Amino acid sequence: MVIASLIERKRDGGALTPDEWRTLIQAFALGEVPDYQMSALAMAVVWRGLEAPELTALTEAMLDSGDRLRWEGLTAPRVDKHSTGGVGDNTSLLLVPMVSAAGAAVPMMSGRALGHTGGTLDKLEAIAGFRTRLTLREAEAQVRRIGCVMLGQTQEIAPADGRLYALRDVTGTVESVPLIAASIMSKKLAEGLNGLVLDVKRGSGAFIPKLESALELARTMIGLGSAHGCRSVALLTAMDRPLGHACGNALEVEEAIAGLRGEGPADLMAVTYALGIEMLLAVGIDTSREAAKARLEQAVSSGAALEKLRLMIEAQGGNPAVVDDPGALPQARHSEVWGAPRDGLVSEVVPRDIGRAINVMGGGRQRVSDHIDPSVGFHITVKPGHVVRRGQPLATIHAREEHGLAVGRRALEGAVRFGEIAEPLPLISHRVTEAGVETLA
Repeated sequence: MVIASLIERKRDGGALTPDEWRTLIQAFALGEVPDYQMSALAMAVVWRGLEAPELTALTEAMLDSGDRLRWEGLTAPRVDKHSTGGVGDNTSLLLVPMVSAAGAAVPMMSGRALGHTGGTLDKLEAIAGFRTRLTLREAEAQVRRIGCVMLGQTQEIAPADGRLYALRDVTGTVESVPLIAASIMSKKLAEGLNGLVLDVKRGSGAFIPKLESALELARTMIGLGSAHGCRSVALLTAMDRPLGHACGNALEVEEAIAGLRGEGPADLMAVTYALGIEMLLAVGIDTSREAAKARLEQAVSSGAALEKLRLMIEAQGGNPAVVDDPGALPQARHSEVWGAPRDGLVSEVVPRDIGRAINVMGGGRQRVSDHIDPSVGFHITVKPGHVVRRGQPLATIHAREEHGLAVGRRALEGAVRFGEIAEPLPLISHRVTEAGVETLA
């Protein structure tokens, strides 16, 4: 197989056969295809897309490049959730303990920061000692013992996707419906799920900003899930402003802990409950939204969800003291309150500006090999539509050095915009299933 000819064919608008995709991905997983050629092919896919047989073949080839979780004898239904990525999106940290405390088994396989968005694994690793690199057998045993696990890809799990995911992050090839769908679903199908809920972000801070493309992505992933016996549903949620208040790894862990105490920001909790309801409905634990929400609220109010988080942290080698004392999380050496530069109506809070600034401040990666400082980021309390006065505190910058404070100030000056009107997207706008699209707002 001549890789260059495959790249040229895709570049020129042609299609690779399913056998070519399977052979190519197998060779890539074995290290026989160099990164520069796979990066070039990924760019051609971004430009030209994939035909339906290509997408199916790519997804299954990445799935088959590794092992899968096995659940013989487990009676609890298995469900997971995946977000397509955003700024301040820490719903996974809330949902896993909440839904597990509500009676489901939750084996969540997550990713690292990608582009301007945060990564669940990086957030978890802000907890001292927390292990995300578990073997599949370790993950299975933990789910059987406590009902949940949060792990990352290893060489056991869709290793071809793991390598391609890292390349896409640093080669400008993230924003592609077929590549996003194949990446997500190859990992999720390896989990052996009964149900999957997809949080598809839309808006200026999403990888797929436009509504039509977000719906296409949702339908594509639902089709892949259903074809493999995994009941899938998607909610389209807003990412035209950061979700919640915290943006940055340790800060988002602290906010998630507050949410499990019933003290989370209203927008974060609304999205979390909506996704959690869909998770319980997808696997039949509840048959009505009212019952599902009541079950989740009981898991929070009783302390069962917070205790589940504690058990998971301890089981994965982390310091469970963070549950009682978030001050045990990494703390930035420098912090500074940022005030409104003028009176007026806040029309936008641009999430990409915030996410990119966190990367520059050391909280994300600009190269595959970069190490992350979990302490840096922002705590932003202002939302589009707020009327503010000059000097009013709107955010706090957390940085490891004085230069980081300057980066944070510049980012906020560009991200927090003023205007005559504010027209934020509905927090949750659409629900997508095999049956079609339901407009919620």
